[in-house]
Amino acid sequence: MMSQIPHDTPATLLLIDDHPLLRRGVAQLLELEDDLQLVGETGHPEEGIRLAVTLEPDLILLDLNMPHVDGLETLRRLRENGFSGRVVMFTVSDHEEDVVAALRTGADGYLLKDMEPEDMVRQLRQAALGRMVISESLTALLAEALRNQRSTPAAPDIHSLTQREREILQQLAAGLSNKLIARKLDITEGTVKVHVKHLLKKLNLRSRVEAAVWAVQSGITH
Repeated sequence: MMSQIPHDTPATLLLIDDHPLLRRGVAQLLELEDDLQLVGETGHPEEGIRLAVTLEPDLILLDLNMPHVDGLETLRRLRENGFSGRVVMFTVSDHEEDVVAALRTGADGYLLKDMEPEDMVRQLRQAALGRMVISESLTALLAEALRNQRSTPAAPDIHSLTQREREILQQLAAGLSNKLIARKLDITEGTVKVHVKHLLKKLNLRSRVEAAVWAVQSGITH
């Protein structure tokens, strides 16, 4: 069973977005929540990277479209600087190429700015717990993108996987991180990473997101 965040130890968030009014709105929204704490906010990606290294927040909410340094480049630099927390893209763009590019770059989620405040808080809680979060309106778009990419290469074959790889694939489909999968299956996080690498190669898929979408579309969730 997945543990919940205790109210006395709220999940910490850092917001990187170049719109001051939006930052203020998010800050006011999170002030109402006991289990989510905004520990920093900035409109400048470079400052955001410095704050991430200094504050080590559990989760970063990152704007995709910013001048000079966009969200994808910021995400790359965050990882290069050793930030290992969750990073969720927060944007107005529902374009397929933006969603796919963000997830391939290593984002742990993709949320649209027009979502209802209560939905956003719910998704942030899930992200802080280690789950991948994607705005519901984008799931069909992701599935279609995956189908289009599968038109020429060999189709994934579930029968090529070992029993353990199937178990891990099911957990990927549920949106669990490597750490949570390791805890649930009572194995090390390193072992999970090796299994994920192997199952992606066997299935001819390029990312854990593609694997999760394929598993859900194929009904391999039980």
